Amino acid sequence: MEKDHYDVIVIGAGHAGVEAALAAARMGADTLMFVVKYESIGRMSCNPSIGGPAKGHLTREIDALGGEQGRITDLTGIQFRMLNRKKGPAVWAPRAQNDRLQYSVEMLKSCEAQSLLEIKEATIDKILVENGKVTGVESQIGQIYLAPRVILAAGTFMKGTIHIGKTVYSGGRSGEPAANAISDSLRHIGLELARFKTGTPPRVDIRTVDTSVMERQPGDEDAQGFSFYRDIPIRNIADCWLTYTTPETHRIIGNNIKKSALYSGQIVGTGPRYCPSIEDKIVKFAGKDRHQVFIEPEGLHTFEAYVNGISTSLPPQVQKQFIASIPGLENAAIIRYAYAIEYDYVLPHQIRAGLECKNIAGLYLAGQINGTSGYEEAAAQGLVAGINAVLSLDKKEPVLLERSHSYIGVLIDDLITRGTSEPYRMFTSRAEYRLFLRQDNADERLMPLGHSLGLVSEKRWKLYQLTQEIKQRELAKLRKTNSVSTPDIPEPTRLYQLLKRPQLRYEDLPQYGYTIPADVCKDIRNRINVEIKYEGYLKRQLEDIEKFDYLEHKTIPENIDYMSIETIAWEAREKLTKLQPHSLGQASRIAGVNRTDVTALMVFLKKYKWKKERTKPDEQQ
Repeated sequence: MEKDHYDVIVIGAGHAGVEAALAAARMGADTLMFVVKYESIGRMSCNPSIGGPAKGHLTREIDALGGEQGRITDLTGIQFRMLNRKKGPAVWAPRAQNDRLQYSVEMLKSCEAQSLLEIKEATIDKILVENGKVTGVESQIGQIYLAPRVILAAGTFMKGTIHIGKTVYSGGRSGEPAANAISDSLRHIGLELARFKTGTPPRVDIRTVDTSVMERQPGDEDAQGFSFYRDIPIRNIADCWLTYTTPETHRIIGNNIKKSALYSGQIVGTGPRYCPSIEDKIVKFAGKDRHQVFIEPEGLHTFEAYVNGISTSLPPQVQKQFIASIPGLENAAIIRYAYAIEYDYVLPHQIRAGLECKNIAGLYLAGQINGTSGYEEAAAQGLVAGINAVLSLDKKEPVLLERSHSYIGVLIDDLITRGTSEPYRMFTSRAEYRLFLRQDNADERLMPLGHSLGLVSEKRWKLYQLTQEIKQRELAKLRKTNSVSTPDIPEPTRLYQLLKRPQLRYEDLPQYGYTIPADVCKDIRNRINVEIKYEGYLKRQLEDIEKFDYLEHKTIPENIDYMSIETIAWEAREKLTKLQPHSLGQASRIAGVNRTDVTALMVFLKKYKWKKERTKPDEQQ
C-alpha cells in the first residue's frame, strides 16, 4: 500500500541524496527518497571518477563511517591510481576512473535492496513548515508526503539554467528538467539564496581519437581501492591519455571569447576558481602556452570519452574548431557538447554543524545546495545529514565532526563558519592537521563512530579490530627487538629506531634479522612505515590538536545576546549574531572576530555560567 507518512524524506538522489537516504534507513528510519528520473540515481553527471587530492580522503572517511561511495567506486572502477606519491603521506590521494553507467546501476541496486527505503520519481515544489518546524513536502502534481525530518539534496536542479553560447534553456543537467518551484518555497520559509555556476566539457568518440600522439596514463601496478575491509577485487583495465592545448587553440578561443556565455555577461553566477572553463584559463593565464587535456574513458561498454580540462560554454561550432586544434583530437567526433549551468544554492551560514537549518527545525541541507562542488563533498554532507536526522528523531545529540579529526569536519566547518563566494572544493591545504588526517588511517579515526551508529557491519568491525591488534603488536615488537650486525649497521640497533632512517622501510627488515609475520599485510606495513618515520611530527600535531580541541569543546549556549556584550567589538558582535557559533573554537574562525573578541567572549561565558549556577530553580522558571 502507498504511504504518505515517513520518518525521513530525502529530496534528490545524487551523491548527497543516496548517502543520506541509505544512512537514515540503515539506522532504522522509515525513509522516502525522491528523484526526478528514476534511472539517474547516483549518476556521475560530470567526470566519471572519484577521489583525487583531498577528495580521496573524503571518500575514505565516508567509507569508514559506513557510507556507500567507496564500495561502489571499488565495484565499478576501471583504473586506480595513488596520486602525489612523490610527496609526503599527508597528501597521498587515491583516485579511481569509473564506469559511469555501471556506477549508477550499482548505486540503484543498493538503494532498491535497502530495507526501510522507498524511492519515488517526482519533482518536489514545496517544503511544508508549521510553527518553525518542517512537516513534509508537496510534489509538482499536488501530492503531499509528511515527515518530521526532510533532507534537501537538490544538486544543480534548483532553477537550473543551461548555457551553450547564446542558447539558454531550463535544466537540472543535460536531458533532465530543473526544479524551478522549490527555490521560491525556500525563500518563502525565510532562507537566503544565491546563484553559482559550474560546467562540464564535451564528450568524444574515442575511436576517432589518435592516442598514439598522446601520453599514456596507466593505473598503478599495486592498485588500491577506497573501501576498508571488503573483499572487492581492484581492477586496472583501462588507460587514460594526456595531451595539451596549443597556441592555435588559444587563438580560436580568444577570437570567440564574446560568444562564451561566461564572457558575454549572460551568466551571473560565480564559477569554481579551481576548476575553471577553458576560456577562463586562456584569459586568466595568458602567459601559459598550453594547458593539460586528459582523455578519460566513460566505461567498458561505451566508446564515449570525457575530455577533462576543457569545460566551456562556447557555441558548438567554436567547440568543434578548438577541439580540432588539440593534438590527437583533430578528427574527434563530438558525442555531447560542453555546457555551463547556473543554479540556486542556500548561503551556508544558515545551517548548523549538523547540517540542520537554524530557523527551520527538522530541515537538513546537503550537497551543492550548500555551495560545494564535487561528488565527494556532496556524499560526505549527505551522510552527515542522514545520520543527524535520525539521531534527532530519537532526541539524541547530533554528530558534529571536528576539523581536527576529519576532512568532513573541515568541509562543514568551512561552510558554516567562513561561507563561500564560489563553489567550494576540498583541498589538503584547507586542513591544519593533514599529517594526522591521512587517507590511510580514516578507519582509525572514524570507523568506531560508524560502528556505534550501526552503519559499519560486525564483519568489517572485527577485521578493523584485527588490523589494529596486528599493527600494535608489530610496533611493540619493533621497540623491543634489536637488529643483527650488518656491514652498514655493525652495532645492534632497535628496529624501531632503524626504521626512522629515510632509506629503510619495514619490508627491508629481514636483512637485519627480523622475520615479518605472514599476517602483516601491505596496508599494515604502510601504516607502520608512516607512523614510525613521522612519529615526531605526529606527536607535535596531536599536541596541537589537544589544544585546538579545548576551545572546540567550550560550547556556547544558543540564547546568547552578543549585541549586549560591550567588551566585544561591534563587527564581531554582528558576525557572532549572524552565525551563532556552537563553540569558542568555531567563533575564533569567523572572519571579523579576533583574539581579543574571543577572550572577551570566554570571560563573558564564565560569568554567564556562574550566574546560571547561582540562580535558584524557581528563579530559572
